[in-house]
Amino acid sequence: MHILLIHQAFAAINEPGGTRHHEIARFLVDHGHQVTVIASPVSYLSGTSSHKKEEYIEGVRILRAYTYVALHRSFVHRFFAFVSFMVSSFFLGLRIKQVDLVWGTSPPIFQGATALLLARIKGTKFLFEVRDLWPEFAVAIGVLKNPILIKLSEWLEGVLYRNSDQTIVNSPGYIEHVQEQGGNNVTLVPNGADLSMFSGHNDPASFIHQNQLEGKFIVLYAGAHGISNDLGILIRAAELLRDVSMIQIVLVGDGKEKENLMVQAREKKLTNLSFIGSTPKDQMAAVIASSDVCVGILKPIDSYKKTYPNKIFDYMAGAKPIALVIDGVIREVVERADCGIFCQPGDPMALANCIRRYFDDPDLRRLHGENGRRYLKDHFDREMIAQKFLDLINSLVATA
Repeated sequence: MHILLIHQAFAAINEPGGTRHHEIARFLVDHGHQVTVIASPVSYLSGTSSHKKEEYIEGVRILRAYTYVALHRSFVHRFFAFVSFMVSSFFLGLRIKQVDLVWGTSPPIFQGATALLLARIKGTKFLFEVRDLWPEFAVAIGVLKNPILIKLSEWLEGVLYRNSDQTIVNSPGYIEHVQEQGGNNVTLVPNGADLSMFSGHNDPASFIHQNQLEGKFIVLYAGAHGISNDLGILIRAAELLRDVSMIQIVLVGDGKEKENLMVQAREKKLTNLSFIGSTPKDQMAAVIASSDVCVGILKPIDSYKKTYPNKIFDYMAGAKPIALVIDGVIREVVERADCGIFCQPGDPMALANCIRRYFDDPDLRRLHGENGRRYLKDHFDREMIAQKFLDLINSLVATA
C-alpha cells in the first residue's frame, strides 16, 4: 500500500516537535508499506528551513513544498503560509503516482482541502485526521477574529468531515464535535509515546552539564511557547518559589511568546528560570530523564478540556510525575493512571504548591513516575496505536 500524507508541520524524529506521524509512518514502512509525506521546509517551532527538496528518513520519503515564511508573525501572515502550502503541496501531490490512500491532517485545516482534492483526482480513499478542533481553538484564544475567515474555516471544516471516507481523532474529547459536524466513521487513534525511546539508557548528564543545572531540582516544561500554553503562570509560580534555591524551572522549546516570557523573567530577576531552545525528538528522552517533575499546561478555556497533549504521554513514558495544569479528558487519564497532581488552570499558587509537594516527597515522585509509565505501556504505547491505525487503513482500502 502507498500512503500519501499531506502535513505542513510534519516533524521527523531528528527534528523538534510532535513526531506522531513519523513514528506511525516508520511502523507502516516496517510492515511493508510505502509512505510519502509532503511537508513544509520551514519548522513550525524554530523557523529553520530545510534545503532538501526530497529525503528519506528511516524509510519514509519526505518531499518539501514551497511555504511562505511566517514564523511568529500575525495571523494574516500565517494565513498566507497556510494557503501557499495548500497550493504548492497540491501541485507536488499531483506528481505522486500509484497512491492507495491520501491522509490529510488538521491543523492547519487548509491542507485538508489539498488532501481531499488529491484523493478525488487519484480515485483513492480520503482519511482525515483531526488533531485539534480548528477553528474552534483559534477562535477561543482570540487568534482568529475575522468573521469572514471564521465562516470560511467552519465551512471548510464541515466539507472535510462530510467528505472523508474515514475520520480519526487523537482525543476522545473531539468525537462529539466531529460527529455533530457530519464526520464519517469517526474513530479514536489517540496520542501516545514510543516507549523504546524512553528505555532507561538515556543519560541526562550532558544536558544537565551544558545548562548549568547540577544540583538542581528540575521542573521541566517541554513544548511550544505560544499563547495557548499559558506559560506566564510558570513565571508567576517561579516568583512564589524563590525561597527554595534548589528548585529550577526549565522551559525547553520555542514559540511566539518565548521572547516576552524571557523579558518578564529578566524584569522580575528570576534566576530560578532557564530558557533552552528546541530539542529534536530523538534527544528529548534525555531531557525528560534530567527532570524531577514535568509540567503540562494550557490556558483555562473550555475548548482545551477536550485535548490530549502529546507532551503528557512523553512525560509518562519517561516515568516522571506530572504537575498537570489542564482540566478535562487528559486530567482523567492522569488521575486513572495516578501519575500526577492536578493544579487548577490559571492558578500559579496551585502550581507552586504542587511543585513544593513533589520537592518534599521523593517517594511520591517515584510512585507517580512508575505508575505513569506502566499505564502508558498498557494503554498508549505508540506501537499499539500504530497497529490500530494500520488495521483501520487496511480495512478502508480494502473497501475501495
